Amino acid sequence: MTLLVFGKTGQVARELQALAAVTALGRDAADLTDPDACAAAIREAKPAAVINAAAYTAVDQAEAEEDVATVINGDAPGAMARACADLGIPLVHISTDYVFDGSGDAPWPVDAPTGPLGAYGRSKLKGEDAVRAAGGPHAILRTSWVVSAHGKNFVKTMLRLGAERDRLTIVADQIGGPTAAGDIAAACLGIAAQLCDDRAKSGTYHFSGAPDVSWADFAREIFAQTGLTCSVENIPTSDFPTPARRPANSRLDCSTTEAVFGIARPDWRDSLARILSDLGVKPR
Repeated sequence: MTLLVFGKTGQVARELQALAAVTALGRDAADLTDPDACAAAIREAKPAAVINAAAYTAVDQAEAEEDVATVINGDAPGAMARACADLGIPLVHISTDYVFDGSGDAPWPVDAPTGPLGAYGRSKLKGEDAVRAAGGPHAILRTSWVVSAHGKNFVKTMLRLGAERDRLTIVADQIGGPTAAGDIAAACLGIAAQLCDDRAKSGTYHFSGAPDVSWADFAREIFAQTGLTCSVENIPTSDFPTPARRPANSRLDCSTTEAVFGIARPDWRDSLARILSDLGVKPR
């Protein structure tokens, strides 16, 4: 199966390239600020399926650059989806928990009402709507709290700060499922293959690591697995203001993904151990 991947150096894109023989397009080959170029790349390649692993992910910066974020996260996926629909091939598009308003404490089902709190979430929701509107075979895969051995993410930040400091204050009232980029990549590959065989499986799905946890407890597990002696103090979100509001409840109900595709939620603690191994961090 020939797979075309948008994204080359991002966390999920790098894992996709490690797991399968895919054609990965970086910005030089497909700039998401030019949606027509993205569609043209698909028509030229004529792959069996497309995975969109590229996005504008600077959540705070998006508040000042919503127009740019909307083109990349909204218009470009729409152009990809229309090209895929014209060719009759599946598109797997990665989305986010930020399309929800973060209220309550129950996991969000796939059909829950959306209500993004900021520019990033709005831009991603526009992308979802555009993919659905194209009418082709597709899977929108919402995920949360992406981490890996690559790029900038919470695990790498905690490793750096935990080695520098004796104590950290970490937000404890935001709850979600940390998700390894490698697990997301594997899920995308499995979903793409199944969509090629059964396009009736098109729809919106959730995928995140289990169990759900706070950022503070996530940090504690990172330190526990590495032997770092840095202590963690719980703080509320109000003590750590950011330009963009974060959803307090990022729990995702992933039962539909398991029922339709047979893909269960991975244990993020096991995935964390693999990330630490990839980084060459040995337990102390």
